[in-house]
Amino acid sequence: MKWDWNAVRDFLPHFWDGLLVTLQALALGSLISFALGLVWALLMRTPTRWVRWPVGVVTEFVRNTPLLVQLFFLFYVLPEWGLTFSALATGVFAIGLHYSTYTMQVYRAGIEAVPAGQWEAATALNLPRRRTWTAVILPQAIRRVVPALGNYVIAMLKDTPMLMAITVLEMLGQARLFSQQHFQFTEPLTVIGVAFILVSYLASLLLRALERRLVR
Repeated sequence: MKWDWNAVRDFLPHFWDGLLVTLQALALGSLISFALGLVWALLMRTPTRWVRWPVGVVTEFVRNTPLLVQLFFLFYVLPEWGLTFSALATGVFAIGLHYSTYTMQVYRAGIEAVPAGQWEAATALNLPRRRTWTAVILPQAIRRVVPALGNYVIAMLKDTPMLMAITVLEMLGQARLFSQQHFQFTEPLTVIGVAFILVSYLASLLLRALERRLVR
């Protein structure tokens, strides 16, 4: 099969649109997963059982059901309850919610890895509990878990094509639509594959740079 550079040229405008949507979903989904995962981790450390038990049930349910099922549920079921959001907003929230149950475990491991002496020193200094967390424990814990959080960023990137199932035209969605309209599949799908490799590699470089900066 002969490579058609004209097909690549015709596909590029669609590719840039899809890339922008993919990066938006990745950035916003990552922020939601990091923030919500930290909330879950802190709630699971509360001494109150009626807080820990519901959080544990919710996070286990989300973690053990497929992301695609969650996408369909949020996109098709919530409107029946009067909650309607755009396809992109629904997809971003679904990705962030799903991966927050994994980042929660990363945060928990980071918090538990903080030496007991740090807790004892904060107690000896009579620091308020909030100050202990914000000034002593969390800075050390987050510094330890950056590599693991970075792995989930890459995983979220590779899951963004699932948003196509709820009509979001990210990179793969744009390639699929272009291929169906022009009956050319090799060029757009190859461009998308290379783009995913490049974005993943650039993201890994940025995360390594962040990791080196944090460990100084």
